[in-house]
Amino acid sequence: MTASTTPETIQIIIAKLKDKQGALLPILHGIQDALGYIPSDSVPAIAEALNLSRAEVHGVISFYHYFRDTPPGKHTVHLCRAESCQSMGSNALEDHVKAKLGH
Repeated sequence: MTASTTPETIQIIIAKLKDKQGALLPILHGIQDALGYIPSDSVPAIAEALNLSRAEVHGVISFYHYFRDTPPGKHTVHLCRAESCQSMGSNALEDHVKAKLGH
């Protein structure tokens, strides 16, 4: 996606979803699915379309761990860190992944 199409893509997604009940999350998912992240310069347009404050939109983006406000790396690894996952060995898996990735 080129920089020149990014604002247009964001506007298309907002226009398509803004009238849905609870439109904020579908819009955020739509933007992230299209771009790989939610650019910070999209927050004012989202807020205006939904009659929300920028702080409300940013608060939702920062609350949910799934949402990114920076472009992702080439590969993304998601690892469960809940207690139930830890009891099944996720800590060892985390150590293994970090060792393999050099972190």
